[in-house]
Amino acid sequence: MAHAKRVSHAISSAAVSERDLDVVVFGATGVTGRRVAAYLAERAPETALRWAAAARDPAKLERVLGEVGASAPETIAADVDDADSLAAMASRTRVVLNLVGPYTTYGRPVIEACVACAAHYVDLTGEIPFVRRIIDDFDFRAADAQIKLVQVCGFEALPPDLSVLLAAEAARERWDEDLSEAELHVSLTRPPGLPRPSDMVSGGTAQSMVAATGGEDSSSIADPAALIPDAAVAAEIRSRSPISIMPRRSPRGAVVAPMAPAAFINPAVIHRTAWLLAAESGANGRPFHYHEGVSLSGSAASLPLRLAAAGALAGAQAALGRVARAQPSVRRRVAGALGAILPSSGYGPAAERLEAWGWRMSLEARTTGGHKVGVEVESEGHPGYLATARMLGEAGLLLAEPGLTPERAGCLTPAAALGTACVERFEHARLRFAVSPEHP
Repeated sequence: MAHAKRVSHAISSAAVSERDLDVVVFGATGVTGRRVAAYLAERAPETALRWAAAARDPAKLERVLGEVGASAPETIAADVDDADSLAAMASRTRVVLNLVGPYTTYGRPVIEACVACAAHYVDLTGEIPFVRRIIDDFDFRAADAQIKLVQVCGFEALPPDLSVLLAAEAARERWDEDLSEAELHVSLTRPPGLPRPSDMVSGGTAQSMVAATGGEDSSSIADPAALIPDAAVAAEIRSRSPISIMPRRSPRGAVVAPMAPAAFINPAVIHRTAWLLAAESGANGRPFHYHEGVSLSGSAASLPLRLAAAGALAGAQAALGRVARAQPSVRRRVAGALGAILPSSGYGPAAERLEAWGWRMSLEARTTGGHKVGVEVESEGHPGYLATARMLGEAGLLLAEPGLTPERAGCLTPAAALGTACVERFEHARLRFAVSPEHP
């Protein structure tokens, strides 16, 4: 299918300013949603934020928020099966933070309401085929409505997306060069004691992976160019930057496993950011090679165990990719079986273990002229739930205030929507970015 060239639109503050709320957290009863609400409750006194929490059952919502000490100024009844309730919610606020997944199943009605009511929209989906369908169906409509639709805006893919953009901007400022390659490693510090199955993947994440695998166009799950409508650019990205899930050793001796929960999420987002900004500026630079993984460090004695863990994760992701490329009837059967076996939404890490996590991202990039630039990201709190909730809440605050983010509209990535001028604001969310000093 041919695609018209995408152009940026300036956002008129009048489009979203005449609202009685700044941010609404929709799905605030969920594992992550309640943490987003808690973050906004914490930030509200500092920002004069007008916010509300929304869910299908307001009584349950008030009870859940009370359990985490996040009493909302207002609760709103809204249901994905009730279009009028979604429209009523979206028409009152500048920004909707959508925590109701799987997004392949439940996301589209919320996006429809936000576009119709000119409210910015943000979610946490990692379901790349769904993101591509939203781009195809809503990019120009969102631009015409002068709003931003921002997907994949949590641990996947906000920190790596902003990190690569910071490196690209540093390369241009220092040497007037583009990136030729970028490699990102994540290292995690777990809570003390034995690991638990719920520590890494919640029921919501598991069901999202099932929905993406069984949905239409699932073959694009492992495509690094899945979010690029320009066929020529997409082909070059696939050739230059294929996704690899093979375990490997880093130069420092660590075992590098594929990114968790999936290696197929961040690359598509990062390449779309580069494409969007290149199209906006009229640049014709070559796509860069991007690679990432989880760094498993340890003693020499633990090497076999670390290699086994990396191999198991790679095997599971390879199996997911094979299912995604299977015939529709096979995909539906496998997805149905997995959906019945895996935990359901609501299953997640224990509250007392969320704070004890720490994590770091290290990006090493090389420019077309051979120069090197690095970006370090540090944070604390469970990456997929507590840290994600904080960064999503801060992203909502940034979008709610006119003039803080770039004047772009349409279906945007986190970095394209928020820009790098805002990175210091994420220190409120305990997310810290640092670009390496210029080398002499």
